[in-house]
Amino acid sequence: MKRMKFSGVSFILHTFMILVIIVCLFPVLWMCVISIKTVGERVSGFAALTVLHPTLSNFGRLFELIPIWSNLYNSLFTTILGTLTTLFFCALAGFAFAKYRFPGRNALFYFVIATMMISAEAGAIPLFIIMRRLHLINSLWSLIIPRIATAVGIFYLRQYILDVPDEMIEASRIDGCSDFGIFWRIVVPIIKPALASWASITAIVRWNDFFWPLLFLNKNDKYTLMVSVSMLPVSDGLATPWSVILAGTTMVIIPSILFYLGMQLFQRSGSLAGAVKG
Repeated sequence: MKRMKFSGVSFILHTFMILVIIVCLFPVLWMCVISIKTVGERVSGFAALTVLHPTLSNFGRLFELIPIWSNLYNSLFTTILGTLTTLFFCALAGFAFAKYRFPGRNALFYFVIATMMISAEAGAIPLFIIMRRLHLINSLWSLIIPRIATAVGIFYLRQYILDVPDEMIEASRIDGCSDFGIFWRIVVPIIKPALASWASITAIVRWNDFFWPLLFLNKNDKYTLMVSVSMLPVSDGLATPWSVILAGTTMVIIPSILFYLGMQLFQRSGSLAGAVKG
C-alpha cells in the first residue's frame, strides 16, 4: 500500500513538473515557429503553431537590416572573454578570502558582500564618466573591464573553496608548489562544478546584456546582437514584421539555451567524477 501511495504521489509530481516545463517552453516554441512563417500567416492563437509555407527568408531579411556578423562577433567576444576573466579573478579572490589569513580579511570580505546591496545601475553615470576618460566608449572592453570581478562571484566561489582541505594545500606547499600553482593545479580542478555553474550564469547574463552595451556603445557595428535586434524596425509598410523580429530573437535566445544545457552536462559529469575520486 505504501508503495502504491508513493507511486501515486510521484506520478502527480512528475505530471505537474511536465506541465510547468510545457508552459515554460511554449513561448520559445512559438517564437521559433513564427520565425519560419511567411508574413501573411497568422501569428496569434493556437493556429500560429501551424506552418503552411516554412521559409528562411526572415533570416535573410534580418541580415539585410542589421550588420549581424559584426554584432555576433561583438556578443561572442564580450561573452567569452568576459566570462573567462570573471571566472579567473573571482576564483582567485575567493581563494584568497578562503585560505589566507591577513589583516583586515574579514572586514574587506564584508565590504565586498555589502556592495551586493547596491544596484549596479546606480553607478551607471560615474562608470560612464570613467569609461569616457579612459577613452573606452564604443570599445568592447568597456563591457568587460568594469565587471572583471563581481561580489556575487567572489562569494559564490569562496564558499566552494572553503571545502577544499587545508591539509591538501599544506602538503602541496611542502612539496614546493607556489601559491599560484596551488590555486591553478589543486583548487581549480576541485571546484570545476562550481566554475561550470557560475560560467553558465555569467555567460547567459553577458550574452543577454542590454543596458550596458546600450550605455557604452553608440555605433551599429559596435552593438551586441541583443541591442541590434532590439532596434529592428517595428513596422514594415502597414504591418509589424513579427516573423523578422522573432527570427532575430531566435538567434539571440537559442544559443544561450544550448550553452546552458551543455554546461549543466559538464557540471554533472564534474560532480560525478569528484564523487568517484572522493
